[in-house]
Amino acid sequence: MNKDTLMGLSGFFLIIAVCAVFPEVIFAANADTAGVNGNGNWTGMGYIAAALAVGLACLASAYAVARIGSAGLGAVSEKPELAGRALIFLGLAEGIAIYGLIIAILILNKI
Repeated sequence: MNKDTLMGLSGFFLIIAVCAVFPEVIFAANADTAGVNGNGNWTGMGYIAAALAVGLACLASAYAVARIGSAGLGAVSEKPELAGRALIFLGLAEGIAIYGLIIAILILNKI
């Protein structure tokens, strides 16, 4: 994928996440048709946003770990003293998945 496609997809998912977290602000005209719990049909959007947050973060993390892992293995095979640095970068790449999980927990606590 090129940069423009990724930016478009991330913007699209950001709009979905905002609609799921703040439906009362965006869709205030339909506030009188809310369901029993006050959220109406927008609780499902919160679950979709949480799933997208975790899923896309895990996909990005897997891609980063694959790229960094292969490059790190090549670097360590030439200079074994670079093993610690390669592990640090792998840990940073895996942190992306943790950030997605944290965002999903925040979204689920909001709905």
